[in-house]
Amino acid sequence: MRASTRIRRKAVVLAAVASLGTGLLAGCADDGENESPSGNGDAGGKTTITLGLFGTFGFKEAGLYDEYMKLNPDVVIKENVVERNENYYPALVNHLTTNSGLMDIQGVEVGNIAEIVSTQSDKLLDLSKYGKKSDYLEWKWQQATTPDGQTVGLGTDVGPMAICYRTDLFEKAGLPTDREEVAKLWAGDWKKFVDVGRDYQKKAPEGTTFMDSPGGLINAILSSETERFYDSSGKVVYKKNPAVKAAFDLTAEAAQDGLVGNQTQFQPAWDTTIANSKFAAMSCPPWMLGYIKGKSKPEAKGKWDVAQAPKSGNWGGSFLAVPKSGKNTEEAAKLAAWLTAPEQQAKLFKVQGSFPSTPGAYTMPEVTGAKNDMTGDAPIGEIFAEAAKNAPVQVIGPKDQIIQQGLTDNGVILVAQGKSPEEAWENAVKTIDNNLDQ
Repeated sequence: MRASTRIRRKAVVLAAVASLGTGLLAGCADDGENESPSGNGDAGGKTTITLGLFGTFGFKEAGLYDEYMKLNPDVVIKENVVERNENYYPALVNHLTTNSGLMDIQGVEVGNIAEIVSTQSDKLLDLSKYGKKSDYLEWKWQQATTPDGQTVGLGTDVGPMAICYRTDLFEKAGLPTDREEVAKLWAGDWKKFVDVGRDYQKKAPEGTTFMDSPGGLINAILSSETERFYDSSGKVVYKKNPAVKAAFDLTAEAAQDGLVGNQTQFQPAWDTTIANSKFAAMSCPPWMLGYIKGKSKPEAKGKWDVAQAPKSGNWGGSFLAVPKSGKNTEEAAKLAAWLTAPEQQAKLFKVQGSFPSTPGAYTMPEVTGAKNDMTGDAPIGEIFAEAAKNAPVQVIGPKDQIIQQGLTDNGVILVAQGKSPEEAWENAVKTIDNNLDQ
């Protein structure tokens, strides 16, 4: 499952990547077949385990519930799904605060996990006794772990960042098209990435920009930083953190030079730029491939490829948590651990496209053999696995989404629309601080 699109507003993605089953976007597509559990009690002598989720985690679609119930005939699994996290999460916080109305297992999006860890951990079971820390990416495990070592969520998936690019547009602009050669152009440095954009624009096909949007660029840069908006003590430091200002300034520079489009991601006008092939590259976690396919014209099939980003980062992912108030906490914890184990995550990737948070899955055929309609024979599983393993252990805070959105929607996008970088930064800071004070 990916993080909130544009941090707050999630795009509805129903598009599928044919070779990966029903979709390459787990946890974001609307799910129209919600099951309403009858409660946390037992049914017919069997233990009923309920899950409260949002979007499409894909467990049901991948047949994992049926498989678990076959392995455990005394267990019945029911899920209750809310279409969007922005509707689901406030209710979850309310239920945790009042310690009532909770399912046996609750999904938590990565953008909300820091707040859950810092304010609600006493209401949640320590899952380190059920999931194996060694199974998960270090940084993923750390995101759901309190300072005193309590792990309140087991990672379902991650969104390792790469760069998706149009080989046909790169070729027309005189740039290499082989993914390894492309990655070498900007290896280790986002400034090199922007310089490649300048080279692209010199011979760019008419009406195209190097990258899709300023929001996509700043998000990719910041996703590769260890410390962004908060320091390790939990203090908000985005205004004083040189890495944040450098990311803002580099993105603003790219916007001023016309290297990025002037659209906001996941809005209709931005969708049109995908359909009309108006940009050559974009920051790209695995789930983005499903979005690309859903918005592209048929002739774009096979014209995309994927290269490693200048620095690895992450955009997306979720967790399963087990409230202590549940009637069946022991069985719920066992199910959460099983659903997020490497074998199940590999199956989920094959069917639903959510990228595993467990490195053990990266050598399984479901991942190593993954292909995608838009990128042809590109070994996408191997590419994203490399990015996932190299992503930093990032400090995340409870208001990361507010800050990220402010820098994007109230900041760098304004530069692409004609404001000066100084004006844009001032407006972003004002908006963010006002929202943080509320």
